Amino acid sequence: MQITTWNVNGLRALLRKGVWEDLEAIQADAICLQEIKARPDQLTDEQHQLFEGCQAQWNPAERPGYSGVLTLTKAPPVDTSNDFGIERFDVEGRVIQTRFDDFLLFNVYFPNGKSSQERLDYKLDFYDQFLHYCDRLHEKGEHIVVCGDVNTAHHEIDLAHPKANEKISGFLPIEREWLDKYLEHGFVDAFRALYPEIVQYTWWSLRSAARERDVGWRLDYFYVSEGLMPQVKDVVTHDQVMGSDHCPVSLILA
Repeated sequence: MQITTWNVNGLRALLRKGVWEDLEAIQADAICLQEIKARPDQLTDEQHQLFEGCQAQWNPAERPGYSGVLTLTKAPPVDTSNDFGIERFDVEGRVIQTRFDDFLLFNVYFPNGKSSQERLDYKLDFYDQFLHYCDRLHEKGEHIVVCGDVNTAHHEIDLAHPKANEKISGFLPIEREWLDKYLEHGFVDAFRALYPEIVQYTWWSLRSAARERDVGWRLDYFYVSEGLMPQVKDVVTHDQVMGSDHCPVSLILA
């Protein structure tokens, strides 16, 4: 099974760019999109036809043109849910839970904390509450795959200029400590476990030709339950796929 995650930074804009075929060429069984900034009724009939053959689970934010996630699956899942159970997070359309036979898949758009201290606090609280939620599932024996835009680079290897960004949200020590906690609570960063020394970015600023110069950050992750890691065959970063300031990343399970 192949799961692909991608922060599209606006689904309607992405579809107008005509790059959907590039994503289809990856041949994922499940596609998890973040920051869609759209409701299903805002897409044209022609755009909806691009998802033909997939079951679409939408979770748009209440605020128009903001946040939102969408999960597309080729095979019907056992169950889906948009409820994280905490209203201040649920209204921003940040989580879709999809149950398959062997594991739970979470498509998550973690908050960005750059705009203000209030939003940084919101981001850290989201990390906390979502980890508690996953802890309860692990206690029940569930296997979990969490994918999406984590909005933090974990280690210095995960961004081009760590020293220049150590006081910027996205690489603050307190944010990085939260990613440590996820690894201490039964999760594995699948890409870094397979490729401990590889420099690979998934987001590039739209300014200063950052992508052409490969001055980026690794912000898009697959966190996999330790018990599910033996089934992980590879994590592939599709940095040749354009259309967003992020690129798609795929998890391949046996």
